[in-house]
Amino acid sequence: MTVNDDSFTNWKHREETAESMIPMIGKLHREQDVTILLHSRSLVNKSVVSILKTHRFARQIAGAELSVTETMPFLRALTTLDLGPSQIDIGMLAATYRTDDRGLSVEEFTAEAVAGATGANKIDRREGRDVVLYGFGRIGRLVARLLIEKAGSGNGLRLRAIVVRGGGEQDLVKRASLLRRDSVHGQFQGTITVDEDNSTILANGNAVKVIYADDPTQVDYTAYGIKDAILIDNTGKWRDREGLSKHLRPGIDKVVLTAPGKGDVPNIVHGVNHDTIKPDERILSCASCTTNAIVPPLKAMEDEYGVLRGHVETVHSFTNDQNLLDNYHKSDRRGRSAPLNMVITETGAASAVAKALPDLKARITGSSIRVPVPDVSIAILNLQLAREASREEVLDHLREVSLTSPLKRQIDFISAPDAVSSDFIGSRHASIVDAGALKVEGDNAILYLWYDNEFGYSCQVVRVVQHVSGVEYPTYPAPAV
Repeated sequence: MTVNDDSFTNWKHREETAESMIPMIGKLHREQDVTILLHSRSLVNKSVVSILKTHRFARQIAGAELSVTETMPFLRALTTLDLGPSQIDIGMLAATYRTDDRGLSVEEFTAEAVAGATGANKIDRREGRDVVLYGFGRIGRLVARLLIEKAGSGNGLRLRAIVVRGGGEQDLVKRASLLRRDSVHGQFQGTITVDEDNSTILANGNAVKVIYADDPTQVDYTAYGIKDAILIDNTGKWRDREGLSKHLRPGIDKVVLTAPGKGDVPNIVHGVNHDTIKPDERILSCASCTTNAIVPPLKAMEDEYGVLRGHVETVHSFTNDQNLLDNYHKSDRRGRSAPLNMVITETGAASAVAKALPDLKARITGSSIRVPVPDVSIAILNLQLAREASREEVLDHLREVSLTSPLKRQIDFISAPDAVSSDFIGSRHASIVDAGALKVEGDNAILYLWYDNEFGYSCQVVRVVQHVSGVEYPTYPAPAV
């Protein structure tokens, strides 16, 4: 048998193993509300090839690919346990098992590692929480996709309604079509049908009512059977407490803004300060996509090295608030053609850092350039550290943070020498450290942070909503603090 034959035989064996994983992962998710992860990446509803590619990511840990034959025993062990709602990372189980010298079997080790989610320790499956989207633009439609994707167990967030202004003939059909197909993010994973008589979009079995209103005060959500809902405002029209309070109508319990909040509205970056949300807080903001991109790595650097001062320059994809061709715009420069120019503009991300990281004393400044790409941006974070460090030391630190720390869902890490912006379309992380571009000299470190300013940010929004709704379940093994 040739080397090629050996490689192909090995591939077919791994394919077969991945195929057998799919029903186990699906059953755990549907019946026990357990999400199987592999190094913080969900394996729920993934194809065979996607499962194999996700395993390949593990080569960043030990320089070698993690095989499905290594993780399969841990998955099998999980199917024998009395598990409660949780997220379980079989990649981390396999990695920590390798370093355990107690001679435990895979079954014994797994049972011990996830003991907090089994038997008398497991938490109860919670009733689903209603969610309403106010506005259905770029972020609104991506948040809708994520909510529908995560509705598989039936016990999490339930997208019940979308509120939009009336758009004329075939409005519902056109909005459903925009949800179904996206020029940047591709096809919706599932089926979508339209019930015009009942003003409803059916997406993967989820009935989503489309409510037409010109103002928040026109809607009584209880009339649609909606109660104690979390409303996500994707319009950015109201950004202070007074304006956002208009959404607190019958049926709405909390309001989450997908833009930087003003005044005393808390700006939340999941993974960094989401645990500061007060239980009785009814209005909060998820800050901006750029704030979410820079605050987690800024915290990682502050915790390890200390930060004295910093500047962030964002090279940002163009957005819908710019003009396709030169035309009047109330803001300076943004009236010039977005797909034809680089446009200098402002960013509020630097000033928003203080809200998310109040203990950071360093002064952070910022500016931005909009460039002619439709999605994915990069933040260049230039920091003066409190102590000197080497490039290798900083790389090792950020790599470890991305793999094992409580920030591993926010920070990703890539060492590919030819990475470009389109490689990060669909990334679920708030930011991705580009190892090849990192520069460190003495007490100066320059981090290059890619981020999908649409999808990665939408994932952060959903994480905040899960947290305030009470359906953010614990992860096992617990990340290192």
